[in-house]
Formats: sequence, C-alpha cells, structure tokens
Amino acid sequence: MDSDNPVPSSGVKRIDAATKDTKQISSEILDLIGIKGETSEGGPRVSECGDGKDRETYYQMRHPWSLTPPSGDQLAGVMERLKKKLPQQGWKIVHYERDSSPNKNLRLTGDNDERKFSVSVVHLAKNERPQLTVTVVSGCYQVPEGQRVDRY
Repeated sequence: MDSDNPVPSSGVKRIDAATKDTKQISSEILDLIGIKGETSEGGPRVSECGDGKDRETYYQMRHPWSLTPPSGDQLAGVMERLKKKLPQQGWKIVHYERDSSPNKNLRLTGDNDERKFSVSVVHLAKNERPQLTVTVVSGCYQVPEGQRVDRY
C-alpha cells in the first residue's frame, strides 16, 4: 500500500465478508509460517480508514495476532522463509529490516495489491518467550448502499 495513498480503495463490501477475507489471509500467513504454537485470541476488527473518510460509510479490517512456539529456536529461519514464500503467493515485500528498538527485532512488511491487503510480521527473538507478531490490514472498504459501519 504505497505511501501516496496508504489506504487504497478496496471497493464495496459487507463487513461480514471483509471479516471472512481477513481471517482467510491470516490463516494463509500462519500456514506459510509453518510452525505450530500458541496463537493469540481475538479475530479481525473494524477500524477507521482515516484520510478524512466518513466513518459511517468507510472502514478497514485489522487482525493483530501472535504466534509463540514451544521453543524460540523453532523461529530460526522463519522470516527468511516468509521473505521467499510470500512473493510466490502474490505478495510484494516492501520492507525487510531490523527495527530501531533496543532488541533490533526483524520486521517484514508485505503488500498484496491484487487482494488489497498488507501484512506486517515482527520476530521478537529476545522476548522472554520469543514470538512472531503479525498484523493483517485490509484496504479501505465502503459498506453497501443503505448500510453503515456500526461497530468499531
């Protein structure tokens, strides 16, 4: 999702359909990670698009979650694997670097222009329990005519 238009228009979609699509993207990312472990609870949620868009008409989906394997060693190589496998599934890697935190966590950001989604994956290798944090974000949807966004 380019910097000139950080929240691209993704068309008209009902919130339940957008929720289903967002869950599907998260599931596909988990499959690409290929590691079993404890995933955090909670599902996709509706958020505002920003950019001055009417919050009763426009929305985007966000699904933050984490994966904590039984052993942090299981995460070795997972970011490189994602960097290789995501493009094979239609994703463009737009950032792959260490962040500015004291732990210098490895961060990957990918965009899927066709599906209008972005994903951010952070490898928290130095946590007490090493984990991956994942955030899946959709483009900006418009609710169908006659409907309104009724939950945030």
